[in-house]
Amino acid sequence: MQRHLHPIKLSLLGAIGLVGLLIASCQKSDDKTDAEPKPVASSLDQLQRRILTPTCAVSGCHSSESDPTFGQHRLVLAANVAYKNLVSVEATNATAKANGLLRVKPFAALESLLYHKLNAAASHHSGANYGNPMPLGKELLTVGQIEFVRRWIEAGAPKEGSVVDSTLLDDKTPSTPVAEAFEGLAVPSAGTGLQLKLDPFTVIPNFERELFVRKSIGNSQDIYVNRFEVKMRANSHHFVMYNFRNDQNLPAMNQVRDLRNSDNSINLLTALSMQNHVYFIGIQAPYINYVFPEGTALPIPANATMDFNSHYVNKSATSITGEVFVNLYTTDKSKVKNVVKTMDFNNNDLNIPANTRVTLTKTFTMSKPVKVLVLTSHTHKLGEKFVIRIKGGARDGEAIYTSTNWEHPEIITYATPIQLAKGEALVSEITYNNTTAKAVNFGLTSEDEMGIIFGYYLEE
Repeated sequence: MQRHLHPIKLSLLGAIGLVGLLIASCQKSDDKTDAEPKPVASSLDQLQRRILTPTCAVSGCHSSESDPTFGQHRLVLAANVAYKNLVSVEATNATAKANGLLRVKPFAALESLLYHKLNAAASHHSGANYGNPMPLGKELLTVGQIEFVRRWIEAGAPKEGSVVDSTLLDDKTPSTPVAEAFEGLAVPSAGTGLQLKLDPFTVIPNFERELFVRKSIGNSQDIYVNRFEVKMRANSHHFVMYNFRNDQNLPAMNQVRDLRNSDNSINLLTALSMQNHVYFIGIQAPYINYVFPEGTALPIPANATMDFNSHYVNKSATSITGEVFVNLYTTDKSKVKNVVKTMDFNNNDLNIPANTRVTLTKTFTMSKPVKVLVLTSHTHKLGEKFVIRIKGGARDGEAIYTSTNWEHPEIITYATPIQLAKGEALVSEITYNNTTAKAVNFGLTSEDEMGIIFGYYLEE
């Protein structure tokens, strides 16, 4: 017998079915929404989160203007300012600036200092010295990370949009050989030069070690250096060889003298010995091969000794090793037409009042035409900014050197020597910020001040 449903029941069942269809439809719609791909982070955002924030914008490096190194690099890479501080901004590195590099030049990685600083291979920038690879004191970026940066720049360094394959950031291929694979310099062949070394030394975790060792050059007669080569293990901040202004009370031979004690306080005896230094050679990159102009050489008197100064930065959780090789290549005196002179232009007339910022200048006039090859500077801890300008001639007033780090001043080598005529001059323009309660004058102790132009020049 056929059963008939009441019309009201039919209406109720129909309503229930309609609700079921609506629920099913909503569920399908929700399922479809869940299946939609989530927005991909922009390449800039990935660059910031995966590279800049964890390796660069860290305390003591590029996190804020209060970082102790800010005066030197003047670059903050925190997320809210990194883009505007990088893209289309002029580099502060002297060599990069001279070569026309920007911090990041859109569509041109090879004209972007950021790419060069992250890529430790010297060959990619034709051997130009742009300073230490970054991040200093930590593991260098991987091959994939560096390639991500290069492709982002080549794509125009955009602020928005995903323009680079993000899987590159997962690449673990080291960009440089491990430290144990470090190879020093070959010893110059007999009669062509000599090799000097700072033997391997340990830099403990999370520490900056700067040391000095007085060593004999090993020359029983006068020699003339027309080329020098320096090579160091990774994470070196700089290496400098110093002559001595006064041969009295020199440090003991072959003894390591640390600038900082284990608690990071300054070793006053070591700091005092630094006041007797005169610049000889220096480098702020892991490798240099510097050749003096044809027919010129830097003289070293017989039986000379010099202070070897090495500074390493270790921001890792394990100890690292420092080591330095120095090759001095020599030429016969008969081939030297012009002796390279060491610049030691000193302003002794310093009067810096208490609780005052003051800029003091001194003019050093040339008695003969000269060619300036290298410039660097020296002050003590009150030195805030050191500028060297040309006085006279077509380049009158031009600033040719600027350094804002008194501990580790810029060392600038000029590919084209700066020519100064007789009567033209170099002017030291030094800003001191005396935050102490007493006036400070010129002197040899760390509580006194200095203002010296160091470098090389040729007299014509």
